Amino acid sequence: MTLSSPVRRFAAAALALAVASGSALANPDFWRQEWPNTDFEETSVANWSEILSGGPPKDGIPALDDPSFISVADETRIGDREPVIAVEIEGQTPRAYPIRYLTWHEIVNDVIGDVPVAVTFCPLCNSGITFDRRVGSELLSFGVSGKLRNSDMVMYDRETESWWQQAVGEGIVGTHTGTELTQLPTWMESWGEFKARNPGGMVMDEPGWRRPYGNNPYTNYDSSARPFLYSGELPPHGIEPLARVVRVGQAAWPVGRLRSEPQITENGVILSWNAGQASALDSRRIENGKDVGTIRVRDASGADVPHDVMFAFAFHAFFPDGEWMLAN
Repeated sequence: MTLSSPVRRFAAAALALAVASGSALANPDFWRQEWPNTDFEETSVANWSEILSGGPPKDGIPALDDPSFISVADETRIGDREPVIAVEIEGQTPRAYPIRYLTWHEIVNDVIGDVPVAVTFCPLCNSGITFDRRVGSELLSFGVSGKLRNSDMVMYDRETESWWQQAVGEGIVGTHTGTELTQLPTWMESWGEFKARNPGGMVMDEPGWRRPYGNNPYTNYDSSARPFLYSGELPPHGIEPLARVVRVGQAAWPVGRLRSEPQITENGVILSWNAGQASALDSRRIENGKDVGTIRVRDASGADVPHDVMFAFAFHAFFPDGEWMLAN
């Protein structure tokens, strides 16, 4: 894997901390200086050493709030093959959240109609999930903690500074330990697909931060032999750790199977695959990435179903008893 200069510095810092201090820094006594409002007495994490620094500090990767949008017709910077997260809520104008921006910010706090959402993307797990930000009567907003667990982003909410596991949408440290966010039925597709289906739609405008948007700081990452800062068990059945799988609940379908069977009906869902979407984690320019295709997951009535297209190692780490939907 070739990382950009800032990412190399973050990686070097994280590895240096791990080597120099072992588990000494993986405990609340060290973290409380940065996290004085987090209740570390409440946690579902069995061993604090599971949580590592990814390099950046709290908010070192800046989440976005109340982003600006422009019409599909006015967007000229995004390549047709570039991935976007499509959010289509009934009665509202469809919105696209480009991965070229989420790669550098990882979380977007937004409101669509009367639905407050957190659109999230963890590059190290390829996990792109949209959550409802409401928990009971409480409205949360999310930031990037700078921590990783099983190489997956640990988010935090600004209201209680509880820590949340992005790949599963569950609180793991603090007041909201055990609380589950509601995942919305959104999906990742190419910009070309989104604008063809939604010519009157909206797309998130380029943020006002100085970032090389459109570049991938994790060059060739999805061709790596092992995940970044991950020491857990590798997937079974000879599946490559960074192979993509479609997770629906606690079941996972290898995307490689969908390439040979472009439509699969199993477990009460219909999965489809279409070519044309570039990987965000391959070439230096995202638009030039290898074709990983677009996945849609629907139920028998045709309604979209919440799902995630994540790396196999992450599915196995967070769903060790999950079901692998392999070819017969």
